[in-house]
Formats: sequence, C-alpha cells, structure tokens
Amino acid sequence: MAALRQKAVFGGSFDPVHLGHLALAQEVINIGYEQIIFVPAGQAPHKAHPAECSPHDRLHMLQLALKNIPWALIWDGELRRSGVSYSIDTLDTLREEGMVSERPGFIIGDDLAAGFSSWKDSDRLAASTLILLGRRMKNEPVHFPYPHRKLNNALYPYSSTGIKDIISRNGPLNSVLPGSVIPYIREKKLYGSC
Repeated sequence: MAALRQKAVFGGSFDPVHLGHLALAQEVINIGYEQIIFVPAGQAPHKAHPAECSPHDRLHMLQLALKNIPWALIWDGELRRSGVSYSIDTLDTLREEGMVSERPGFIIGDDLAAGFSSWKDSDRLAASTLILLGRRMKNEPVHFPYPHRKLNNALYPYSSTGIKDIISRNGPLNSVLPGSVIPYIREKKLYGSC
C-alpha cells in the first residue's frame, strides 16, 4: 500500500487526454496514492512521430480535463525543455524541485513493458520508483522483470489514434473524451474536426 501523501507520476503525450487516462489515474488514487502529477511529454525518445497537436494545445486540453479533480496536478517541465525528454531526467527534476519523494509511483501502460529495458537508465528508473503497470487494450499476460505493481484498471477500448479517427469523422465523443475538452477540440479544429 502506498504511504500517506504518496504521489505518482503519469507521463504521456496526452494527444488528446482521454477518459482512459483519467480512469487509469483514478485507479492509482483508489489504491492509496493521494496525488497524480501529469507530465505532458516533450520530445519523447521512443515515439516514431511527434505529437499531432502543439504543446500549448495538449497542455490546455490537460488543464481543461483536470481542472475540477483535486488530486491532479500538472507539471509542464518537459514542454519547456529543449531536446529529447527522458523519464529518468524528469523524475530527477521533480525530486530536485521537491515535488516527489525519493520513490514515487510511476505509471506506465503494459504496452510499454516490452521496451522498458531500452529506456535511458531503466534500471535506475525502476529502482527509484514503484512502477504502476496499467492495463491497456489487451488481456494478455505481460512479462515485466522489474519490481512493479499491476493495476486492476478496466481495459479502455480506445487508443489515442482511434480517438483521433473518431474526431476527424465528427463521431460522438462523450464516451471517449472529458466533456470539458470536446468544445476546445471543435473550436480549434484539432485532429481534423469540423
């Protein structure tokens, strides 16, 4: 069980932030963490394509989605940093700024588990956090040799790519996106919306 006032860090492109992200964060709160620090990614080293929306738009959507959630905090340091952003560097900075303890929770999806060993300083990252492994869109067993805690979050049926497709077709968004984000996407015509 997480210690009192324990924080967890949740990084991602949030392009766009969706209900699956919020449900995963809520599961971390449900197991005893008191605050989730959302970290919108700068230039991620393992992403083949950069985020579709600008850093400003991704940050603003995250702010809209989280504004009424008391346990949610946003740290935009990766967006202000030039060059590639690495999780270990972000966690070091969060520690230096006094935002997290020596061993915060670190939320990742099980879809990232196979490639985790290729992350910068993956051994130190695993040793200096409690990795909280969230379930993504599959029910397959995941081999992850690092110490971690598996989360029992509901499987979310949409990926960010699938959601962008729904947006571009002007499909219904209430079941995939926070209601506060939808008008912003439509107004700014993000992801090909009309």
